[in-house]
Amino acid sequence: MPLVTTLDVSRLPDYAYDWALVDVETSGLVARRDRVLSVAVLTFGPDGVQNGEFSTLLNPGCDPGPVHVHGLTAERLSGAPAFEQVAGRIGALLQDRVMVAHDAQFDYDFLAHEFARARLHLPVSRRLCTLALNRRVEPPAADLGLASLAAHYGVRQTRAHDALDDARVLAGVFRSSLSEAARLDVPLPLVPCPPRQDPRFAPNPPKTPCPYRNPGRPAPGGPLVQGMKIAVTGETATSRAELVARAVAAGLNIMSSVSRHTSALVTNDAASGSAKAWRAIAEGVPVLDEHAFLKLLGEVRPGTPHEDRTPEAAPGTAPEAVPGAAPSPVVVPPPARPVKPFGRRRVLVLGGTHEEASAARARIVDMGGAAAINLSAGVTDVVLFPGGERDRRMARVTSLGLPVREPAWLGAPVSESAGAPAPADAATDVLPRGGVLDLPAPSTAGHWHVSTSWAQQTTCEIDVVAFVLDEDEQVSCDGDFVFYGARESPGGSVRLLCDGPTEQTVAVDLAALPPAARRVAIAAAIDGTATFGDIGAVRLVLAPGVDAPATAQATLDAATSERTLPLAEIYRRGPRWRFRAVGQGYDHGLEALVRGYGVDVE
Repeated sequence: MPLVTTLDVSRLPDYAYDWALVDVETSGLVARRDRVLSVAVLTFGPDGVQNGEFSTLLNPGCDPGPVHVHGLTAERLSGAPAFEQVAGRIGALLQDRVMVAHDAQFDYDFLAHEFARARLHLPVSRRLCTLALNRRVEPPAADLGLASLAAHYGVRQTRAHDALDDARVLAGVFRSSLSEAARLDVPLPLVPCPPRQDPRFAPNPPKTPCPYRNPGRPAPGGPLVQGMKIAVTGETATSRAELVARAVAAGLNIMSSVSRHTSALVTNDAASGSAKAWRAIAEGVPVLDEHAFLKLLGEVRPGTPHEDRTPEAAPGTAPEAVPGAAPSPVVVPPPARPVKPFGRRRVLVLGGTHEEASAARARIVDMGGAAAINLSAGVTDVVLFPGGERDRRMARVTSLGLPVREPAWLGAPVSESAGAPAPADAATDVLPRGGVLDLPAPSTAGHWHVSTSWAQQTTCEIDVVAFVLDEDEQVSCDGDFVFYGARESPGGSVRLLCDGPTEQTVAVDLAALPPAARRVAIAAAIDGTATFGDIGAVRLVLAPGVDAPATAQATLDAATSERTLPLAEIYRRGPRWRFRAVGQGYDHGLEALVRGYGVDVE
């Protein structure tokens, strides 16, 4: 069956590629630790005709993990080949093709690690995620899971979590998604793959988080206290590994950089001119030589543990009864969402100055609508400012028959019943800039995805970064700064996922955050001379999973001349976690923001 039946993609260069559709079943969710149990690869040409297929079970040489999910027992896998025995054949199918998968970074990371273990090169230079593609298309599906998209597009699914069947379902979903993308003139979210093919690639082992709060700096000649942040620089008589191990065992927090929150720097040559020594002098950080530090290590005072993060009861549930206590108060349900003039319209603004478009999008949200940044199937109306008629999307707006409004339309109350269908995300909260949302309790066990997207740009790149911050608004270690060069925090509690050239996601596992974590701050920075006034609006979507329906969304475009933009934060308020859409431009560059959070920047 052709991959695309409703259009000839070979005549559309923006959509015509050689494709390799991939699905893997794995023993777990962590690519650096878990293994691939089965793999399927289907290949298609630009004309949509399938020209290759391969699938096999694999013997991982370890426990197969959640058998109740994939059904692959150790007995079934015992006679299967090892990955290195079939890696060459898989590589030949991937060579010179765009790899396509649902949640493509997951499949790509697992293949990259398997090829690395086999000490072979993974021949994938670009990939496409059908999740990211459908986020752009915005079909009215229940969610963006493969099963829901298959149901929406009319693709038959017979054996979920079977690699070959999932790959065939993926082909049908991709066929329909590609057709919709071409109909809407949506650019494909093709991702250049990072250099993960090096056989020597291996992540550093995670640092054990310090369980104590930072008490500050020691008094001159005074004792060390558990939780103090200690940095070491220069040569030491004691091996660095032993020195660090003894300090960690004593309850100290060993840092790889120096900031204003560093308690002490250990060095035998304070005048060495090293970056740490220079920063310690600039910040007034006490300096200890190795002999003094080892002496103080023998008498480290007890510290204050980070407070317990006990989850509270879920909304609408009563606490357990306590004998002799007064009756529990009646739980009042949250008030119903007020009905506003725009209901849940999704409005795309074209043309105008950045200030005009920004004010228009703010007005749309004030009136209860959602401000779109790209043309998608969910757009209900278009507001046209001067210059918008030259936007490349206007031709598709006209062919789709979408209502085109004058800017004055935003000032006139419009009833939701005035012909606008309810979008698929009608239950999603639309937050204004600065808007706050309580995460559902018990949210300490939640996996949250904060996805960021913006209009297609060709003149610059935008990097999304995240910081895991403690009570002092500082990172506990350099690894708590997550960015394109270090995409995962220690323990994997915060991960950066690249879904396309204009889509990046920060995944946060609240249960895995270290005890010191009080806030996860997310920001975006432009690499180049452009500003966020040139980029335009940034869309933010909060969801409790990679393909789950959105819980909240926001459109942020207050920044004009800034090149760094704090986007959002997930932070603790008592035992609860909250989400805030920030969207406030930052006057300084990313380097100043990073240093302010205690990360040493070379």
